[in-house]
Amino acid sequence: MARDIQIRYNQRMRFRLLMVLALLAGSLVPRMTAHAGRSKVAPNCRLKGHKLYGKVKVVTALPDLKVQIVSALPDLNVQVVENFPNKCGQWKMVDTLPDLKIQFVDALPDLKITYVTNFPGLR
Repeated sequence: MARDIQIRYNQRMRFRLLMVLALLAGSLVPRMTAHAGRSKVAPNCRLKGHKLYGKVKVVTALPDLKVQIVSALPDLNVQVVENFPNKCGQWKMVDTLPDLKIQFVDALPDLKITYVTNFPGLR
């Protein structure tokens, strides 16, 4: 009789342990996948306090942001324009008085971009 009680107790404890582990695993998976798909760019089109539209100057030292050009999964789609770069992802390349200074890098970028002709902005 006591052995039967002990067996049932062990089975209940194993079941509870498995349920707790399943709940923990279930709560961690959505967090990991949500973080993996999250963009670095804020919804207001800013990164590290810098707006990602306007006049942009390419520099080789002391940039505001380090940028990598990619062909897939960019953080931002960039359209180079001649006038009125006032929407997210619209850049006018300038030599003087920039709103943002960028440096192109091959590794460890702050921002990954792709150049587009239409539909600039967050992907």
